[in-house]
Amino acid sequence: MPKGCKNNGTCGTDGCNKLSVFDWLSNMALPDGMAPFEFVEVRFKNGRKHFYRNTENLSLSMGDVVATEATPGHDVGVVSLVGELVRVQMKKKKVRQDSNEILKIYRKASQKDIDVWQQAREREESIRGRAREIAIRLNLKMKISDVEFQGDGSKATFYYTAEERVDFRQLIKEFAREFNTRIEMRQIGFRQEAARLGGIGSCGRELCCSTWLTDFRSVNTSAARYQQLSLNPQKLAGQCGKLKCCLNYELDTYLDALKSFPKTDVKLQTEKGVAVCQKIDIFKGLLWYAYEGEWSTWHALEVSQANAIIAANAKKEKVSSLEEFAISPTTESKPEFNDGVGQDSLTRFDKKNSGKKKKKSKKRKRKPQKNE
Repeated sequence: MPKGCKNNGTCGTDGCNKLSVFDWLSNMALPDGMAPFEFVEVRFKNGRKHFYRNTENLSLSMGDVVATEATPGHDVGVVSLVGELVRVQMKKKKVRQDSNEILKIYRKASQKDIDVWQQAREREESIRGRAREIAIRLNLKMKISDVEFQGDGSKATFYYTAEERVDFRQLIKEFAREFNTRIEMRQIGFRQEAARLGGIGSCGRELCCSTWLTDFRSVNTSAARYQQLSLNPQKLAGQCGKLKCCLNYELDTYLDALKSFPKTDVKLQTEKGVAVCQKIDIFKGLLWYAYEGEWSTWHALEVSQANAIIAANAKKEKVSSLEEFAISPTTESKPEFNDGVGQDSLTRFDKKNSGKKKKKSKKRKRKPQKNE
């Protein structure tokens, strides 16, 4: 098996089982008369998983290396899940048990199968670099992001990204002549490319798409607008070049909070003038309005107060002014802190005995003079 850092994490070295599932039912026996579930989930390179039928009734557990059916030949993967949890995963991913597309497991991988598999995996990095050189020489507008060999080394799958349709017929011919193996080209999206390659996000953690995120939902710029974020593409875009998936995580909470807020394009009619919304604060529940012509002076209103003025305007009634409802800005009081142990001092780690060392050094210099 490929060796990783052995810390049971997801370091991206392909040895730590990205998107792994913990089997909570592994220490529980099946009821009497119940046969074990015949389907097994097998993981391949970079979190690629498929379901296989255990027709040989092999005694499999998580982490076993197995040889699976492929077209042509066989593939080698690691068992990622067994038992009743596989039934739950198949139901979640809408995979039917009677589907003819589900292949079967041949056997547990022998040492020869693992050796051939490792030799094929060691060739992937050099072949990927050579494949990129050939694609550039042919002036193809595509990017080869990853190469994956089949377990028996009889086929190589090239994953690529492209914004337009690419005619790679000549490319396949040169690949087959150069690498002397069966070639398969598979196009993936930019989010799938980031998930396969992995990396560290701006939050300091490993990318969600390469660790636990399994479905990629569309992210719109409206998600940033609802959360009062500046539309800066350099900050909102992830390593895939698309909007970050985490913009959708708190979007529902913001939408629920905005239901009580009035629309920002609604103007407040007062006897002093017409007020226009300038800014809202979802966390504090405040809205700032300014009179037309007096844009530099803002008046803070609570959500209930703004809704009351809008309701009065709907009845063709005007309030006298916003000053009656405006909230005086309050300065946040800073808590008093007494530095009792010197933790706020920038020089608390500096050595304070520098004077004594200087005196000792002077005495050492004087001693040889006395002896002379």
